Amino acid sequence: MESHLLTTREKEIVYCLAEGLTSKEIASKIGISAKTVEFHRHNIMKKLEVRGVAGIVRYAIRFRLIEP
Repeated sequence: MESHLLTTREKEIVYCLAEGLTSKEIASKIGISAKTVEFHRHNIMKKLEVRGVAGIVRYAIRFRLIEP
């Protein structure tokens, strides 16, 4: 899996998740609903074939989408 599979919005959500923000906090920060954040998070996990936020963050660190 490559990070280019993720949309710009999904990458933005990955960064926010890595900062430890909740879905509500992410929604408020980027101006979408919490339900939409959950939808994006589900798609991210499916695309990256990972489980949970920890899996997303591990993937992002491993493939240098974010700094550890």
